Amino acid sequence: MPRESKQEKRRRAVLVIDRLDKHMPGAKIALNHGSPLELLVSVILSAQCTDRRVNLVTPALFRRYPTAESYSRARVSELEGLIKSCGLYRTKARNLIGAAKVLLERHQGRIPTTRSELESLPGVGHKTAGVVCIHLGSEDAFPVDTHIRRLANRLGFTTSGNPDRVELDLRTLLPANRWTKGHQLLIWHGRRTCFARRPACERCVVADLCPKIGVSKSRSVGTRRLPVAGRARPSASSSVSGSARASKPRGGRRTSSRSSDRSRAEWRPPAALPPPRSGGFLRGQET
Repeated sequence: MPRESKQEKRRRAVLVIDRLDKHMPGAKIALNHGSPLELLVSVILSAQCTDRRVNLVTPALFRRYPTAESYSRARVSELEGLIKSCGLYRTKARNLIGAAKVLLERHQGRIPTTRSELESLPGVGHKTAGVVCIHLGSEDAFPVDTHIRRLANRLGFTTSGNPDRVELDLRTLLPANRWTKGHQLLIWHGRRTCFARRPACERCVVADLCPKIGVSKSRSVGTRRLPVAGRARPSASSSVSGSARASKPRGGRRTSSRSSDRSRAEWRPPAALPPPRSGGFLRGQET
């Protein structure tokens, strides 16, 4: 693959976000909330839990505990019962009560607006603090979840698996006025198209801008083989023997079981990228 300059990669990154925005203009956080406190609680509960499940739990939770003071006085057993279906409920219950006490002691019961202050709360890590900040509009950030980390690597925007390092790489590529929207757009795209196991590359709106790093042709949805009508399904024993024969070609040399990824070698950066939409492209982002 031809080496892509920093400027070309930045331009491509902006085009990816702008094109996703054009096709998903309604992208927003899926967690239902009506106040900064409800936002914080929802994000804490969403750890290793689906947003849909959190949204099923929070209406009753928010009615029972409308303020930080009410959380601070909550009985652990009662709170655990309300959030049990979210998983890790014992740890989350303790963190919610602990965070509420810190809010009362240091912030008069209000949600702090800086990422560093949020990270001082029990149960609030770097990603959670970033999510709260960008949706409160209090501080620019590009928090990285599992979808963003996966897509950033496939798109060639980073080579790291560390969320903090991935965030730094994305913040270098994109202007600050696209961080919040870009965060949500990559999550939506990861949930709807760029799946972990079988990405739907055939209907991806940014396929021509993506080198598909780590994605072999056999893994995409568009190349999935369908069963042939009328053909007998092989037995388990014949399948095993067949796969064993296939894994050892003529000459007796065994090939690697890992399929080669040719997509990166075949991909070429577009010869002429169109200019991105206005809105501060690369402003203050030169290195």
